[in-house]
Formats: sequence, structure tokens, C-alpha cells
Amino acid sequence: MNSWLKHPLRVAGRLLWLGGELFLAALNYGIHCALCPRQSLPSARAAWLQSSSRRLLRVLRIETEFNGNVPSRGLLVCNHLSYLDILVLAALAPCVFVAKQEVQHWPVFGWFAKLAGTVFVHREQRTQAGRTVDKIENALQTGALVVLFPEGTSSGGETVLPFKSSLLEPATRRTYSLTAGLLRYELGDGDVSEEVCYWKDMTLVPHLINLCSKRTVQASALFHHLREGNADRKQLARQLHAEVLRMKHAVAI
Repeated sequence: MNSWLKHPLRVAGRLLWLGGELFLAALNYGIHCALCPRQSLPSARAAWLQSSSRRLLRVLRIETEFNGNVPSRGLLVCNHLSYLDILVLAALAPCVFVAKQEVQHWPVFGWFAKLAGTVFVHREQRTQAGRTVDKIENALQTGALVVLFPEGTSSGGETVLPFKSSLLEPATRRTYSLTAGLLRYELGDGDVSEEVCYWKDMTLVPHLINLCSKRTVQASALFHHLREGNADRKQLARQLHAEVLRMKHAVAI
């Protein structure tokens, strides 16, 4: 995690560039979203997030490729490895994310998430679960693409943690498009698990500074549309988990 010491000029340059892009993102939000009519705000936010994410990926030298049809609406369920997941997926398609409440307080990314209209989950307050499900349902009804990371936390990528089922309720109520996604990263000059994945007790700012020292990061996203879901959310969680695992094993082979 100290590789930034080997490339101080690269890190300094990218951090300055990152600051400039964040200022530009704030300016663009004010132009395209702040005064937007209420009914148009969700789509304006999603478009703003897509444009801003593409620019930030260039700053961080994240090269992205995808396999399968990128969904444009419905529910997209993915494994979760890093805060980069949001940038990678948002750059591919305008979308609304569901994230844990703690993300609101992250430097830079918390501000980014709030402006983008992220649906935040209070995991410690079970009484809030119904309200969160209703927000997801409302977003789906507008035709938006909603992205959910049902592992509930990020991991080092060795496996896919069991999927929590509580927020999958909207997918059992109506006929929404349902897509399973697998995210992967490759790093030529470091350890993906320790330097790209964001998990365990890692701290955001040192992790981001170290990430800025990397020459490039290869990100890949695989998508598979499910033809049939399940009316039982716990069964649906197991079905989606099995599909993500299947894609992970297929890539490994």
C-alpha cells in the first residue's frame, strides 16, 4: 500500500486532476440538475453521474470492458469489490445505486453519491427497510436501472458472499427486467485484493492515494439477463447468487 512513494509525481498529478474533475462535476451538477424540474431530476442525475464517472475513470486510469448486454432498466444485482464499482457501472449506463448509509460520510465519494440520488440503506434500523424498498420500487417504476450489491459489504474478490434478500422484494412484486452482473479487476503492478478492492478495515483516503500510483487498472463487467425470477425473495437471492458464482467460475476456467 506504499507504492505511491515510488511514483510521487504521478500521484500528485492525478490528485490535482481529480480535484479539477470534482470541481467540474459540481459545476455541471449546478447547470444540469440543480434547477431541473422535479419530474426530470432522476434522469438528469443519472446522466450527470454517467458523464462524471467516465471522466473520473480516465483520471484513475481505469480501462473498462464488458461482456453481455448492458441493461438499461430494471434491477441489476452485482458482486461488490470496491468504490470503483460505482464508477465502472455508472459509466456504462445511467443508473441509480443502492448503498449502505455509511457511504454518505465518505470523503469525495459520499458527496458524489448524495448528488447522484443514491438510495441509502440503514442496515442497523430494520424499521427503515420498508421505506428503502419503497424507494427502490419507485425508481424501478420510472424505468430506471437500479443497481444493488446484495452481499451487503465489499470483499477481496476470492469468493462471492451470500446475498441478502431484504431489498430484493420489489423484484418479486412486478415483472421488472432482472440482470446478474460480475465485476472483476486486474492490476499489472500490484495486488488487486489489497490495492483495488476496498474492504476489511481499509481507510478511503490512503487507499485512493495509493490507487493513483498505479499505471492502469483493468476492469471488466459481465452481464447475464435472467429470463425468469422468483416470487420468493429468499429463493431469488439464492438464484442470483448462483448465477454470479457461475459467471465467476466460467471466467476462471
